[in-house]
Amino acid sequence: MKIIAILLGLIGVAFGVVQFFALKSQWNIETYPYEVTKSFNDFEIRTYEASLFTSVAMSSDVYKKASRKGFGILAGYIFGNNDKNEKIAMTSPVSMSIEEDRMTMMFMVPSKLKKEELPKPNESRIVFKEEPAKTVAAISFGGWANDAKIASYKERLIVALKAEGISYSQQFYFFGYNAPYEVFNRKNEIIVELE
Repeated sequence: MKIIAILLGLIGVAFGVVQFFALKSQWNIETYPYEVTKSFNDFEIRTYEASLFTSVAMSSDVYKKASRKGFGILAGYIFGNNDKNEKIAMTSPVSMSIEEDRMTMMFMVPSKLKKEELPKPNESRIVFKEEPAKTVAAISFGGWANDAKIASYKERLIVALKAEGISYSQQFYFFGYNAPYEVFNRKNEIIVELE
């Protein structure tokens, strides 16, 4: 019993250390810049600055499958799978477009880098995408994301927007802010561009 207690204690300490460093790493990550222009009970209106993204489109509309595949491709690029073997800083959030038959995953390029300075991806499916400044509505939720939660919060956002008489486009996105191994303070969002 004593050995089991010691092992459980060591596992607990290791878990705590991993979570501490995961939380600490979030403090230094550049995030997609926005300003809140109006807050409601369930959502807020934001304006986002124009930003450059790396992106990869996938034919799957299943969140888990598309996110794993897309993340692997884009993470490979920023960790050095490019013509210069150059590393690029991670940013937050990871963005995925929510479409009927496919999803596009996007990582924001750090603001200090310009498109012409970026190394060429070794993966031909990666494209650079310049997102213009935009106004969106955003709803947040915690925990781990899945297809059911994404659909549920998308519907909640639609209902809330209709109740306020706010017109919206059909361009919805999922934003994920945490690494898969982070347990505490998980943050996810559904956003939609407003008309």
